Amino acid sequence: MVKELRVNEKILGREVRVLGENAEQLGVMTVAAAKELARRSSLDLVEVAPTAIPPVCRLMDYGKYRYEQTKKEREAKKGQKMSLLKEVRLRPKIGEHDYEAKVRSIQKQLEAGDKVKVTIMFRGREITHSDLGIKILRRIAEELADVSIVEGQPTLLGSRIHLMLVPKPGAKVKTKEGQPENAQAKNP
Repeated sequence: MVKELRVNEKILGREVRVLGENAEQLGVMTVAAAKELARRSSLDLVEVAPTAIPPVCRLMDYGKYRYEQTKKEREAKKGQKMSLLKEVRLRPKIGEHDYEAKVRSIQKQLEAGDKVKVTIMFRGREITHSDLGIKILRRIAEELADVSIVEGQPTLLGSRIHLMLVPKPGAKVKTKEGQPENAQAKNP
């Protein structure tokens, strides 16, 4: 969100330090004289540093300045990658093939840049063997150590044990098409 600055008539105080359009010093003058200078040059007087003594104002086209700031914000927002939190649920008595399929699924999600919450769900008296769930979580963490970082220890909440896996910062992130993000497109 663009920070609202005081412009022209909203500037308070008696004296201000004025900067020109190209940030050159024009000196300290009264607010009325600075407003008149801005009016003559068809620009706005914008207070850029209100806490300075005297406050610093700059001659600029405020509409153009706001447009450029919102454009920069949009570009910065576009450059950010939203990391989603995915959850993969397992049971303590999971078969070997099912386990391997879940690990592959977790690895794909980590390579896509998403955080993964691995949950072991217990039913009934299975919770008495919570050590089995912790062993499974540790095994997953070891197998995925090359693409992930374990965030915290396995935590028991009710009848579930959770473990958070975060993608490694240096690992290659794959886009939706399955190509690494930094790969060059080949021309046919």
